[in-house]
Amino acid sequence: MDLSSFKQSLAKAAPPEGLSFAQQALWWDAKGNWDKAHECAQERDDRDGMRVHAYLHRKEGDLSNAGYWYRRCGASLFAGSLAEEWETLVQSLQ
Repeated sequence: MDLSSFKQSLAKAAPPEGLSFAQQALWWDAKGNWDKAHECAQERDDRDGMRVHAYLHRKEGDLSNAGYWYRRCGASLFAGSLAEEWETLVQSLQ
């Protein structure tokens, strides 16, 4: 699902079928439900889940915890805005 389609899906009450847990986490985050997003990110202990988990803790303002998750997935702290990181993540998970 491309970025435009992903953003359009946010008008619905639930995420589209077939999204990975990492994609669902980003979907719930965009809907303003950080807790549900965090729950989805924790569902899979894979690179994608850890990367989204890092973003969520950065968004929360817990940079120490975010740093832990960035390191676990082999990524650096994102240098751009939270909105830019969200879009980058959505595009990388297509």
